[in-house]
Amino acid sequence: MPESEPQAIGRFAPTPSGPLHFGSLVTAVASYCDVKSRNGLWLLRIEDLDTPRVVKGSADEILFTLQNFGFNWDKEVMYQSARFDEYEHIIQQLIRQEFLYVCSCTKKTLQSENMSLGPLGLIYPGTCQNKKLPFNSSRLRLKVPQREIITFNDRHFGTYSMNLQKQVGDILLKRIDGVYAYHLAVVIDDAVQQVNEIVRGADLLEVSCVHLYLNRILGLKDARYLHLPLVKNTNGQKLSKQTGARAVDTKKASEQLFAALTFLGQSIPVELKQSTPTELLAYATEHWDCGLIPPID
Repeated sequence: MPESEPQAIGRFAPTPSGPLHFGSLVTAVASYCDVKSRNGLWLLRIEDLDTPRVVKGSADEILFTLQNFGFNWDKEVMYQSARFDEYEHIIQQLIRQEFLYVCSCTKKTLQSENMSLGPLGLIYPGTCQNKKLPFNSSRLRLKVPQREIITFNDRHFGTYSMNLQKQVGDILLKRIDGVYAYHLAVVIDDAVQQVNEIVRGADLLEVSCVHLYLNRILGLKDARYLHLPLVKNTNGQKLSKQTGARAVDTKKASEQLFAALTFLGQSIPVELKQSTPTELLAYATEHWDCGLIPPID
């Protein structure tokens, strides 16, 4: 008999650097409806990895907001700040396997060397790769081989491909202040939580190629990806805390859920705007169709 499909497991992973805004709500709605429409599990992870950016109390505020919007997560919330030992364990494994090297380049040094700019920032050309600097508290980078091309099929965008060496360069996995890179933590945590369905914004298409490369290095399974069109402000900028996005209003939860579903192209009866958030999410889940999501511009 053929093997049955594994249970769909998705996640929503906000950064507690401020309250939940409408752009994050759209991602939460899409990830929730997509996995729940297939009787899957929806997990919640608080990505408080970059401790200097964490705003005190915002993690609890995000949980409160999600509950008031009718979301229910299926397992205990994971906090990245409690998982530093696991990240360091993987770092040490990669050092033993000679995938990592110490980088002494400061931001000022990088900016002064006229390095090319890629989709994820300055393209690091491996300046320190052959210096054999001692492993200590310095920056740690992951070697990216020449001609390392990563290709994947996104459920919404279609086929996406990157030449990591040419477009990204060697990847920073640990900062000089000891903070672990988002790339490292996300890949490890998704593996631990057995996440196999990742729904997130189109600004992370390139990042997904980095994560797939890390999966390959660490021998982990790849998830399926669905990248969403970005919510933008009136200036055409991605809606975010950095661009002054306002917090969603829990007193208008159903109205804002309806707006998020409309942004995602879903067909929702207008009268449901007056229903409870739980009822609205239940209807949206039952009638979810990712084929209706507008194209990524």
